[in-house]
Amino acid sequence: MFHIVGYNATPVPAAKSEQKNPIQVIARMMKLLDVLAAHPEPLGLKQVAQYTGLHPSTAHRILSAMSADRIVDRVEPGSYRLGMHLLELGNLVKSRINVREMALPVMRELHAQIGETVNLSVRHDDEIVYVERTSSGRSAMRVVHVIGARAALHITAAGKLFLLEEGFAKLREYAKRTGLAAHTKNTLSTLPLLERELERIQRQGWATDAEEAKLGVRCVAAAVRDDAGVLIAALSISSPAERMKPTWGPLVKESAERIGHAVGHRKDGTRIGAA
Repeated sequence: MFHIVGYNATPVPAAKSEQKNPIQVIARMMKLLDVLAAHPEPLGLKQVAQYTGLHPSTAHRILSAMSADRIVDRVEPGSYRLGMHLLELGNLVKSRINVREMALPVMRELHAQIGETVNLSVRHDDEIVYVERTSSGRSAMRVVHVIGARAALHITAAGKLFLLEEGFAKLREYAKRTGLAAHTKNTLSTLPLLERELERIQRQGWATDAEEAKLGVRCVAAAVRDDAGVLIAALSISSPAERMKPTWGPLVKESAERIGHAVGHRKDGTRIGAA
């Protein structure tokens, strides 16, 4: 009769290093991508490991897997940067982003807070076009801009943002083309007045319309920027002149920035997901 000495029938558990937690792996992938995104130049494996706090072998294993899918590029042995597949995915996401859809929840929240008309507008040639709005019937006197309605740039708070974006040289061309036609007695219908107004907007961070498009109506507007920092829309509040409040300037600016963040803009000027 034979006896097998020292035999253990209990299976030996796999080494901890071989046990993969999918959530942990994803977290490590994101950490690696964030580090590569923060450095425009390719990084060596040792640098990546140092910045992420990962063991070099762990970083190398994950980077190799991402490299196979072009999420990262191996520039040369042991050197990595963000891959072209991220650009393809980013462009796909960007093409599917609808600023109106992103803006609506913020607009509704802002409207609920102040009880006045909230507008989203874009530029078309020398006019702004209202593409979305929120309003209610709580007051006998309301300000409603019909979706699709247009207005000259220089008579609206939103339009002034687009004029400022183009710069003062282009402003002179706009003034020459349009003649800065007056719509009310308050319209800024001379170039020096409009230039001073844009300088004020630049310092302040938001634009206003002091009954320049319609007597009895005031507006305040702020810029909505995309991932490249480009002004793509203007968020504005319109109300009867006597109900307009100074606190709405910072409020509309903060709301516009939230919409911008939703479409990829960062306050510090960097692009979300960009190197």
